[in-house]
Amino acid sequence: MAASLLANYNEHMQCFGRMREQEGNIVSVGECCVRVCSSGKILIAGNGGSAADAQHFAAELVGRFQMNRRALPCIALNTDTSNLTAIGNDFGFNEVFARQVEAIGQPGDAFIGISTSGNSENIIAAVREAKKQGMATIGLLGRDGGKLAGLVDHAVIVPHDVTARIQEAHIFILHYWAGCVEKSVA
Repeated sequence: MAASLLANYNEHMQCFGRMREQEGNIVSVGECCVRVCSSGKILIAGNGGSAADAQHFAAELVGRFQMNRRALPCIALNTDTSNLTAIGNDFGFNEVFARQVEAIGQPGDAFIGISTSGNSENIIAAVREAKKQGMATIGLLGRDGGKLAGLVDHAVIVPHDVTARIQEAHIFILHYWAGCVEKSVA
């Protein structure tokens, strides 16, 4: 058991060590989030564990991260089961986020798509729709960034192959971005 824990720890540290390669991108997206939240909103989405991360990030901005301050505009598109099931049933699962982006996205807003593979078709469709709406597009990705790396305005890629390690890095990055936005309104 202890050997397994040590292996996980070592894998985690190796993953976080490689995140330094993305430092400039991470900081740039933090600055983008600050700009967007000054006059627009952030829409964010993911599937599975990435959906939980999207919901967590939205809660940090709308509620609070580390300090009491005004609520900040962020919506996790994967949380409305009526929208998800209606759109999925009527248009297909690949459209569950794109339709919501079409409905509520505006120029000056940002869409953050979280995908550990970088190839989630419903995130790709949402990015394409966000671009049509004049929104900034951000990919929080894993592995080599997949198809999304070339589609988004800002790609932050955690260069690792283990989904659990990528997700650990993603939540770390999302916490950094939440802190950037929160400090900007303090």
